[in-house]
Amino acid sequence: MADEQDAPSEDETDDSAAEPEGPTPVGVKLGSTRTVLQYVRDNEVTTVRTLTCLATFEDALTGEEQVLFGEQAAQEYPDKVEYMLRSGLPEDDERAELAAKFFNEVVASEGLDANSAVVYAIPTIDNEPGLENLNRVIEESPVGDALVRSFPESLCGAIPAFGDDLEAIDEVFAAVNMGSTNLEASAYRHGEQLSPFVSGAVTGNEVDRRIANAVEEETQGRVNIDLTTAREYKEEHADFDDFQPFTDVIQQPGGGAHEFTIERSVMEPLSDYVDDAVDEVANNFLAQLANDHMKPYQLALSKPIVLTGGMACIPGIVDVFEERLSAELDRDVDCIAADRPDLAPAEGARRIAERLID
Repeated sequence: MADEQDAPSEDETDDSAAEPEGPTPVGVKLGSTRTVLQYVRDNEVTTVRTLTCLATFEDALTGEEQVLFGEQAAQEYPDKVEYMLRSGLPEDDERAELAAKFFNEVVASEGLDANSAVVYAIPTIDNEPGLENLNRVIEESPVGDALVRSFPESLCGAIPAFGDDLEAIDEVFAAVNMGSTNLEASAYRHGEQLSPFVSGAVTGNEVDRRIANAVEEETQGRVNIDLTTAREYKEEHADFDDFQPFTDVIQQPGGGAHEFTIERSVMEPLSDYVDDAVDEVANNFLAQLANDHMKPYQLALSKPIVLTGGMACIPGIVDVFEERLSAELDRDVDCIAADRPDLAPAEGARRIAERLID
């Protein structure tokens, strides 16, 4: 009898089994070059990092449209692939439609559904139509029935740099987002954005162009590389701590191969980039912050400045930026970054989604 009393009733067992799972927290960063998606399912964090591009083709058997995205699209259809966020945002209806198709394919490939809470990182750009298009891409997607919210990209990217929770929301600090299409900077006071600043003159894309030009100059005109190759050189070889010259091979138009060595063409453009970024941050952003909000300015400089974005992934760049910014300001400043600055905005957005669900 005791065993029968201790055993759960059939109704109790069924109720337990039928208990619904909570929404899946999802963090999203739709980037001009790469998109990062991070979500938690069954207590396991999954991170998806892919090129922000897609290609469509007609199925040879059925005639139906097929869609590829990311690296597969870029490799298999280099002549047709579409990078719809090159400027950082979907500028018009056509770009918004392509971005929506891309994002829907990404979430479908991960099996994400409507029972999810989506937080997405948005760039600091004064472009209302583009931001509205980005909002529409996310809000009209198959995910996010529980909630859809947006937060500044540099705030989301700073969250993993400060710790394992949401400590950044409780701080007064400054963040610099070193992206492909813009250099962005903002101060934050308990999550409130202060004196947002954007410069399109200092960008990762401009570094790629400078590297391509420098390679042609260093090889005395014998080698011309495209911007994709220049970006690969930057991502694979750039290192402020221990750069090593490297060799590559190109095929000659008339046959045969030409091997060449790169010694200066990567790090010199990157050193110039840091100088330009320091100048913009010190003499434009921080000067404006001091003018608008003196007390938060003083508090922010007493805390580490957070570097986010793809350019912050280059080994040693945080220390070099810190050293040169300190010299420019004539005072000691500290700079920090997350372990993976390229993934940090999606991770921070996912953590916010988890908190909002709770």
